[in-house]
Amino acid sequence: MRKEEHAGAALQKGKARSSFSGKLGYVLAVAGSAVGLGNIWRFPYLAAKYGGGIFLLTYLVLMLTFGYALIVSETALGRMTKRSPVGAFGTFGKSLPFRLGGWINAVIPMLIVPYYSVIGGWVVKYLFEYLRGSTASLAEDGYFTNFISNGFEAEIWFLLFGLIVVTVLFAGVRQGVERVSKIMMPLLVALALFVAVYSMTRPGALRGVAYFLIPNFKNFSWMTVVAAMGQMFYSLSIAMGILYTYGSYIKKDVDIEASTKQVEVFDTAIAMLAGLMIIPAVFAFSGGDPDTLNAGPSLMFITIPKVFASMGFGTGAGILFFLLVLLAAVTSAISLAESGVSTFEDELGLSRRKSTFLMGALILLIGSVCALGFGVLDFVTLLGMSILDFFDFLTNSLMMPVAALATCILVTRVAGLKKIAQEVEQSSAFHRKKMYGFFMRYLAPVCIIIILFSSIAGVLGWITM
Repeated sequence: MRKEEHAGAALQKGKARSSFSGKLGYVLAVAGSAVGLGNIWRFPYLAAKYGGGIFLLTYLVLMLTFGYALIVSETALGRMTKRSPVGAFGTFGKSLPFRLGGWINAVIPMLIVPYYSVIGGWVVKYLFEYLRGSTASLAEDGYFTNFISNGFEAEIWFLLFGLIVVTVLFAGVRQGVERVSKIMMPLLVALALFVAVYSMTRPGALRGVAYFLIPNFKNFSWMTVVAAMGQMFYSLSIAMGILYTYGSYIKKDVDIEASTKQVEVFDTAIAMLAGLMIIPAVFAFSGGDPDTLNAGPSLMFITIPKVFASMGFGTGAGILFFLLVLLAAVTSAISLAESGVSTFEDELGLSRRKSTFLMGALILLIGSVCALGFGVLDFVTLLGMSILDFFDFLTNSLMMPVAALATCILVTRVAGLKKIAQEVEQSSAFHRKKMYGFFMRYLAPVCIIIILFSSIAGVLGWITM
């Protein structure tokens, strides 16, 4: 009997594993994971900074090749083994390399969701203020800095967001994760379309639409590729253990390739809508001022409120926009936390309730430190970064490339491409099998190593990010 069959048999003898009700629940849950702050907060500011249309084109090429290959790999391995990352790697071997490969995939979401929840708390705060009609105050210089520097206030909003996430986790996979995704994803799309149309119809906004959608090869640089690759990890939930976990929840009749295509389409559509919400609005407000386009992470919390304050319908636009961002942030944070809960259930033998309490404790501990890092603990810096920025660098720039490389090695050197293909073909044709094999064997490892070393070089100042 094959090792993965042993794993499945063992699980059948023990407690029943949680599962999605069907294909739609799985697709919307994975889409909810992929569509988060990575799309609506991170994607637009990177696109604005790294050339607009040429960044978008680079991202699309990488997503359809590199991203597709890793989504299929992680999902197939999760379904094959019926385990979260640690167990999936452990199915193929118990030596130290296998344990490290599994645990690095498992630990990443445990470290991301606490600081992600801090940013989610900022979103809740802004939505609350727009509902109060504080549009002019939010646009004032220094408002955002003063807010995050107030340790007590930042902590309160972080705790509120974290409580929302943990509450959904307690409800379980079908009643919690799946149900929330089925409600929030359609609502998110509707809001995104409304805000994007509103943004694009502002005077002067069409220049922003052209900047974002039409590639200008003069804007291309090596960092365009590096930024697009890094964004792809963040946006598609690759190398976070999430797809292993969600793959373990799906049934054998779910079409992995078709589901992957749907996630690609959904994720890209939301990312493009986010770009069309934010970049045209920036052009309408500033005329495409380079300093504004290069605002980076602050684009959503500093620049966009100024845009809304200049509009006649600014308060309404602000409410809709931050409600949209909140929906995306919640669904993505739930996915990150669910991966941790699943790992605790599988590897520590804990009940779902105890696993959720443990995940909540991690969110509280690490998230509180990050939330206070701009105020009470602002004297603490790591590699010259704030605590939150350091956790972002640690997970996204260091650990995620290593985790993805571990998956590539597991697929090509241990499990074998043939076995992955067999898993996919249980429920569907594998139309991109040749491309998948070529990319996993040759191109993906090279791309991953490039991301890793470029990120390290950028932090050390060897190259300009």
